[in-house]
Amino acid sequence: MAFITPNSQLMNCESNKKFQPIINFSSKEDNEEISDNNLHENCYIVGIKEYISTRNLHLSKVISREKRAAVLICLFQGLEGEIRVILTKRSMKLSTHPGEVALPGGKMDEEDLDDSATALREAKEEIGLKSSLVQVITNLEPFISLHLLTVVPVVGLLSRIEEFKPLLNADEVDAIFDVPLDIFLKEENHRRVEKEWGRWKYVCHIFEYESSKKGVFQIGGLTASILIHAASIIYQTSPSFSEYLPDFSQLQFNLNMN
Repeated sequence: MAFITPNSQLMNCESNKKFQPIINFSSKEDNEEISDNNLHENCYIVGIKEYISTRNLHLSKVISREKRAAVLICLFQGLEGEIRVILTKRSMKLSTHPGEVALPGGKMDEEDLDDSATALREAKEEIGLKSSLVQVITNLEPFISLHLLTVVPVVGLLSRIEEFKPLLNADEVDAIFDVPLDIFLKEENHRRVEKEWGRWKYVCHIFEYESSKKGVFQIGGLTASILIHAASIIYQTSPSFSEYLPDFSQLQFNLNMN
């Protein structure tokens, strides 16, 4: 669930379209010559980072640590050049959301400097991902969980995926896997479930992903909403499905006026 509306200027895409991301995975330590195309892409990243950071600046100052959390959208380049994101299956031992698919992350601690520090610390604790391997690009707009927790998605690039040796915390994580980011823009293997929270109706998106080695995973709830939003920004296009329930308030107003 999220109180976020996609940019109205984004265009709808076809489900079989090959999306072109605006990021690349050149290591920040590489000394290779930067091409004009890569320079353009890197400038695009900076532009998006500045735009989002400006919009989120006031939020970072007013939301208390007790009600704040962060998750890491850790992206890396797959064997076929596609962008993939790391996900976990929460341990069945946990008291909240056991067995559900989630992004690495958790509540902010007192010693955390900022949201990025929270996301990186949690990723290290949950799956053994060293913060030195992750290049943080930006924070996305906060989401609100059903428990009224403000969740900040932190986008990071893992350019040297071969150096990541997963070490799962058995008390928190049962499995780790990864999926192509663009599946969160496609109708394929996607379904919508309409739910209610108090008097508010909302859409819960659920994606089914089958891993050849680890079976079938259901990716839904807040995690799915965050990744839909992230994919829309990174690929600069809107999903091929409707994210929200139709708004009939204006129609109802017009009918009442007649």
